[in-house]
This record gives sequence, structure tokens and C-alpha cells, in this order.
Amino acid sequence: MYQQFFNFSTPPFSIAPDPHFIYMSQHHQEGLAHLMYGINHGGGFVALTGEVGTGKTTLCHCLLQQLPNNIDIALVLNPKVNAIELLATICDELHIAYEQDNQTLKGLVDRLNSHLLTAHANGKQTVLVIDEAQNLSLDVLEQVRLLTNLETSTAKLLQIILIGQPELQQLLEKPELRQLNQRITARYHLTSLSFPETQEYIKHRLKISGGDTEIFTPRAIKKIHALANGTPRLINIVCDRALLGAYVDGSQPITVKIVKKAAKETFHPAKTSAMGLKELLLATVLLSSLIGLSYYLTPSHIPAQPLAAKAILKKPVAETVSQKPIAQAKKIIPAVKTLDFSSMLEKHSTSLSAAIPLLADLWNKKLTEGARCSEVEKAGLACLFDKSDWNGLIALNRPVIMEFTASISEKTYALLVGLEQGKPVFLMENQSAFPLEQVLSQWNGYYLILWQPPAASVTEVFPNTSSDTVLWIRNRLSKNKSVSGNSPLFDSDLKKAVIFFQKTHHLVPDGIVGPRTFIHLQNTDPLDSSPKISLIN
Repeated sequence: MYQQFFNFSTPPFSIAPDPHFIYMSQHHQEGLAHLMYGINHGGGFVALTGEVGTGKTTLCHCLLQQLPNNIDIALVLNPKVNAIELLATICDELHIAYEQDNQTLKGLVDRLNSHLLTAHANGKQTVLVIDEAQNLSLDVLEQVRLLTNLETSTAKLLQIILIGQPELQQLLEKPELRQLNQRITARYHLTSLSFPETQEYIKHRLKISGGDTEIFTPRAIKKIHALANGTPRLINIVCDRALLGAYVDGSQPITVKIVKKAAKETFHPAKTSAMGLKELLLATVLLSSLIGLSYYLTPSHIPAQPLAAKAILKKPVAETVSQKPIAQAKKIIPAVKTLDFSSMLEKHSTSLSAAIPLLADLWNKKLTEGARCSEVEKAGLACLFDKSDWNGLIALNRPVIMEFTASISEKTYALLVGLEQGKPVFLMENQSAFPLEQVLSQWNGYYLILWQPPAASVTEVFPNTSSDTVLWIRNRLSKNKSVSGNSPLFDSDLKKAVIFFQKTHHLVPDGIVGPRTFIHLQNTDPLDSSPKISLIN
């Protein structure tokens, strides 16, 4: 969704193992050389190991593209199988026919041996590549070793490459596998990128995507390297999230501040209470019932209008703590149908830039299509782009744009506006409810909501500071009799009260009043006029 904003021809930091993007560091070049040596000289095993995300699978795909036409490849990506299933997979990869309903170890080995002899006679070499090989059982590994016994008087018929995490090294050192370990003719351990390599890696991917190679500041790249510890996959994840954050804010270049926020969203999502799906369903229904009951008991309750479509807010948006709050919006959603979420999400795929104006509309703010959070801030609101679980999301009690993973490199968005007996209700062509388990199975945890700071542009308040916003915080907490006084100083007593409030609402208890804490404080105010999650009984 940020491609057009940054002029990318394709997303630069997809975690898909695309050889087109491969950056050949010195270690990657040496690893590829070891693989090529093992294949060209034949006669045994080749082992390539490395930590998660260091580029083993990408290097494997790069190898496959460089092999000559006289080499047949059998690629096994799921090694969590027994010996018969593994041999059947190898036969499938090499297009070897066998009896589907009567598979035996001897029958499959005989078929494989016959095929290898024919291939050898025709001047072809066969290579078996097993990815995630650390997941192979000892019995299956022993069967793999026996496959190297398929040979003529002058040559081995099958070359085997094992690719796996460091646990593969430990596995091969077991006494039971000493015969296999002795047959490894080439082995290499892939390490993380150095800082200069990280710099080159990021610029390389930006260049391949047709973007500005200087979009990340030098200090931002240094921070990315430290956060990702030089691991390419983590570099991709942080960079992708930083690009999204910069796009949402409409800012360039990407600074250390943006990178830190991206890393926090990626590696340290906000803490929320952990519940199982059944407990979540029960809690959601109970929450709906309690809020619905309190709603109908309030004197200000307005009878439901059958076709009311939007939350209406009075203008202007409050800019200081002393301003009177906006009148509470009442949004009544008509009965909706329960549909299949996956198919509806695919049919009504929405970009983030298209969803933000829809969400702003619930605040009675008119934004043009493609508007970002910089335009939202000009309208007197603030964006919160964060990560949570369902329980924490619903606790915020705000309409929210939820991010869903459409594919390994694509995201799609949907606007959550209500709950119907615990079922999430999204605004698509019409308002539609979906089973919670369907929604949670595709949600990646990221979301964007709009909220109204109690004072203009104030989104965080720290201890030992003084301001009118501190008075607002003290006033909200004094309603719960957890703090007293009218001092504008964020003193130690107020910090303790904030931490207690945060713990009570399952927030990170750091004593800093940020967006999530602000929102929960606002939710304690019966006069708060922010649009809320609409409830249908």
C-alpha cells in the first residue's frame, strides 16, 4: 500500500525467498560455493546451516536457478514425515510413478533406484534438497543415508543437500548418525550480516524496487542493524513496518524514531491479558451485554432509528482540556448477516489509505481518499497504529481498522464498527457480521484507530512534567479516588496511580500516559463523545 508513496515498483522488504532480491554477502557467496562444490563433486552429503532468517532458503532457491539443465532436483520442504512418506515425496518431485494405495519402503526404493540408473545413463545428475532438515527424525535420517548407497561401480546416483537451523549440527553429531556425519563432504554455517553489509543489503533491496536508496537515514540503518542483530529476515520485517509507519504519517526520510516505533510494534506488542478463544468469545458476549444494558439504562438513551448509518459528532473537536466534550455519538447498526469472512475480505479488499477516510467519517471528519495520519492530525485527531490481541482491541472500545495478511507480501484492511452477539461487524459494502474465530484466524494483530488527545498534539505525558494535561489525568484518576489534589505536576504519587490504572486495564505498567492509557482514561468519562464500538443484541 506504500508502493506509490515511495515510488516502489514492488515491495522491497518482502520475506518471501525471492532470488531476485538476494544480496550476496561474503558469507552467502561462500555458502553458495560450498553447495556448488558438493554438487559438482558428488558422492556424499552437503550441509548448510544457519540461524532462523539468515537466508538459507533464499540461497537454496538461488542455487536452483544456477544449476545446469542436466541436473534434476527433488526439493523437500516439509521433512516432518516418516521414511515411506519421504520416499513418496521424492518420487513425486522426480515424477516417478508408484502404487499410491500400496506403498512399501522396498517398492519405493526400487522405483527410485530404477529412475536414477536411467537418468545416469542419459547423462543426468539427480540432487535431493531437504529444507528444515533439523526436523528429520533419526529413523528418517538413517533412511536418507541409505539412499547414498544407490550407486554404480563408478558414481553415486544421488547427491543430497541438507539445509537447516543450528540444531541440525547437533543432530548430526549424535552417535547414531556417525555414518551419515562422516559422509558430509562440504558443510557451511551461514552467519548474520555485519553493519556494513546491513547498509548494503537495505540499499540493494531499495534499488531493486526502484526506490530511493537513501530513504533510511544512516542512524536509522544503524538502529535497524542493532535491533535485528544483522538477521536479514528481521531486517526485512523492521524495514517494512518502518515504511508503513512513515507512509501512515506521510513523512520522509525514515528516522531512528520511526524505526524504534516499528520495532516496538513488531517485537514488543502491547501487553494484554491472555485468553483462549472460548474465553474470548464468552468475554466479548458478556461485555456486549453489560455495555448494552448500561446504555439502555442511561437517561440520555435515544430510541433506535432503524437505518441510522453513521456516528454524528458536534464540531469542533476539543483542542484543550478545558473545552467541553463533544456530544456523545449514538450509532445504531441494523441487523446484519453472518457471512464467510475469508471470501468477503478477498472480494472487498481495502487499502489503508482508503480505510482511513471511512474511519474519520465516524468522527464527522471529511478526508479525501488516500489521506494519511498527517491529514488526520490537522483535523484535531491522532492515529494509533499498534499491535494487540482481540481482548486488548475490544477493551479500547473504538471503531478500528484491522490489518489482515492477504499473502506473504500483501496486506488488506477492514473497518470494525460493532459487535453482534459477540460477532465482529465490519463496514464493507454493507455492514456484515462474521464468526470471531474466522476473523482471528486471518488477523495479524495490527490495527489503526483514531482518538482525540485531551490537548492539541499531546499524545504522551511523562512523569516529572507539568501541564494542563497532567491536571486532566489527575482529574480522571481522582474520580476513582486513586489520587487527590489539583497540582499540574506529574509527581510520584500520580505515577503510582497511573501504574495501578494501567495494571487494572492490562496495559504496560510503565507510568507513562500514552495513547492506549489516554483512551482507557477517556472511557471512564461518561461524557466522553468518542465513537464507540456499536452493540447489537
